Amino acid sequence: QVQLVESGGGLVQPGGSLRLSCVASGFTLDYYAITWFRQSPGKEREAVSCINPGEGTGTVYYADSVKGRFTISRDNAKKTVYLQINSLEPEDTAVYHCARTIGRRRSCLVDEYDYWGQGTQVTVGS
Repeated sequence: QVQLVESGGGLVQPGGSLRLSCVASGFTLDYYAITWFRQSPGKEREAVSCINPGEGTGTVYYADSVKGRFTISRDNAKKTVYLQINSLEPEDTAVYHCARTIGRRRSCLVDEYDYWGQGTQVTVGS
C-alpha cells in the first residue's frame, strides 16, 4: 500500500526555519520524483519544489517564490524527502503536501501525480 506521510510543520515566527519530512512506504522511493505543494485558503495550490528520481539531491526545481529559501533533498535509505524552509514569511503559511510523480524514473517535468500525503500545516506569525 503506497503512502506518503508529511510531518514537521508548526507555528514559527517570521525569519524562522522548519524542516518538513515526507516519509514514503509501499514503494521504492529511489525510482520516483517527489514534489512538495502548498495550499492556503483562497489561493491556488502551488508546486514549490520537486526532486527527480535517483540518489542524493538529484536534479531539483523550485518555484520562483521560494528560490534561495527552500531546499529539497532526499534520503532514499530513510525513504524520506525533506523540505528545508528558511527565512519564513507570513506568505508561506499553508498546508504543505508531498506527491509522487506517476511512473518510475520519470522526471519532475512530467507534472502528473498519483499519490498524495495528508499534509502538514505551516503557520508563520508571532
